[in-house]
Order: sequence, then structure tokens, then C-alpha cells
Amino acid sequence: MLFFLVILHKNDIKYDMSIENNNKFKKLANARVNKAIKLIKLIGNLSNKSHYSYSKKQSKQIIDALQQEINYIKNKFNNPAGGREVKDFEID
Repeated sequence: MLFFLVILHKNDIKYDMSIENNNKFKKLANARVNKAIKLIKLIGNLSNKSHYSYSKKQSKQIIDALQQEINYIKNKFNNPAGGREVKDFEID
């Protein structure tokens, strides 16, 4: 029988982990972004005045809440170490 001894260097392991982490990131990012887009489109459907009644103030609240989350995500990607208070959206 022949046995092969494979010696892995720390750099090789880090490289493999980096590829694995990036693949996991891409898989989750694709799923989550596509889900978010679908949900945002559903929110957009609320703008149909023939089905719904809403005030300018209410529509502004929705847009402002969504924009605030987009701004938070931008900041988080630019500075991953940061926290914030979690607060659910509620329309007036």
C-alpha cells in the first residue's frame, strides 16, 4: 500500500476558507437580495390608488423607512464593525 502525506500550510487553509466563505456569501447574498427585491415590489403595489387609500405622509413614511435601511446597509458594508438599535417599522 502506498500512503501519501499531504502537508497543508496555514496559508493554504486560509485560502480554502476564504473561498468557502465567499461562496457562502454569494449564495446567501443572491437569495436575500432577490427576496428583498420581491418584497419591495410588493410594497410598491401598495401605491395603487384604485385598491388602497393612503396619505402623502404615510407614503413618505414607507419611503423614508426603506431609504433609512438602505443607508444603514451602505454604512455597514463600508464599516462592518458597528451596531444600531433595532426598531420595527409602524405606519401612523
